Amino acid sequence: MVSTKEETLVYDIHISSVGPGQVTGEHVVHEPTNMDLAMKLHYLKTVYYFRSQAVDGLTTLDIKEPMITWLNQFYPACGRFRRADSGRAYVKCNDCGVRFGEARCGKSLDEWIKMVEEEVSIERLLAPNQVIGPELPFSPLVFLQLTKFRCGGVSVGLTWAHVLGDPFSAADFMNAWGQVMTAQKPAQPLKQGRSPTKPETYASPPTPFKDPISVKRVGPVGDHWMSPNNCKMETFSLNLGTKQMNHLQSKVSGLVGSNPSPVFESICALIWKAVAKIRNGPEPKVVTICKNNSHDPREKGILGNGQVISVVRAEFSVLEANPKELARLVVDRAEDERSRIGEAMEREKGLSDFIVYGTNLTFLDLEGANPYGLEFNGQKPIYVGYDVDGIGEGGVVLVISGPKNATKIVTLIMPESEVLELKSELKKEFSIA
Repeated sequence: MVSTKEETLVYDIHISSVGPGQVTGEHVVHEPTNMDLAMKLHYLKTVYYFRSQAVDGLTTLDIKEPMITWLNQFYPACGRFRRADSGRAYVKCNDCGVRFGEARCGKSLDEWIKMVEEEVSIERLLAPNQVIGPELPFSPLVFLQLTKFRCGGVSVGLTWAHVLGDPFSAADFMNAWGQVMTAQKPAQPLKQGRSPTKPETYASPPTPFKDPISVKRVGPVGDHWMSPNNCKMETFSLNLGTKQMNHLQSKVSGLVGSNPSPVFESICALIWKAVAKIRNGPEPKVVTICKNNSHDPREKGILGNGQVISVVRAEFSVLEANPKELARLVVDRAEDERSRIGEAMEREKGLSDFIVYGTNLTFLDLEGANPYGLEFNGQKPIYVGYDVDGIGEGGVVLVISGPKNATKIVTLIMPESEVLELKSELKKEFSIA
């Protein structure tokens, strides 16, 4: 929770809306898939930090004007949700626009980043809280905030309704803005929306049908798409440099013969074991793994929730296991649950209210999201911070490439009561001073 004192750090906030330059059309709609709707209670927050050179000579108008062209390509992000007669939600592409905030910060960029290292929660001042509802026709799906620091540096904060697409789609969305800013053509033809002419179909599941173990049923939430989680969550990050990466490989080595273990799976193994050690109650015997899908339609420029969502089960004590055994499970025994999630939504005509992130201890592999692909004036961000809202008390771990290829940033969103002990345990596990 951000205090009133902290809120004064970011001030002089002005809000406007920016929409596409072309009229989309009176009857154009975007129909979310079952997987999209399963993610509707989650919100992704990304903050991009830039040195002053990235905006030298640029006015706010210079930054906003290219958005009109950019949003022509992503017009459903400018729409608003409605409900069909059946109750299923869809996006009316009415060009209402994305929200755009302008703000100032009395700290320099370096001062701010040091503060974030000590208390990640203040980063939320740069990517405002925004949920869909309770009035669907008036709720924007995307919120951007440009914050100017005292030194001349800036941050660009994104609050992204996950129902639009997964973190890889969100990164594509933001990177396309940078391409338009430099008058480049996007790297691929950016299509948007899905044809509603052919509904998704699934084989009839056996009766009685059980919900997938990767989701938790909540609500009903109605038109206020906010997860009713009563557990206070806290975010913290670990930066894994060359020393920590070498230490990681030495702890989880020999997964495949003498070859080093895959980095993401190794990180999962050590954190899974650490959580089992500090968590009161039963061990987390099931974890959820979310990874990029190389065959995702987003490769053709379509936004959506195409990431692979799998579960991994341990049939033995996690606390007593060798991290190598846990890493091997993540590599070899991940069970894809996407079709089961789709079936669960389809059975109730898209009206179910689920959470995915945090139902179990959840690991998101954001390799391939290219968070450093957004450029202004040819300058890349010096740092990109990630967070997720609307998660369950199982906790979420995001593994992100750092500004240098050899580094990883591990961001954990965990129950507040676990953070102090878990942070201490992980610093030992990853050999962080």
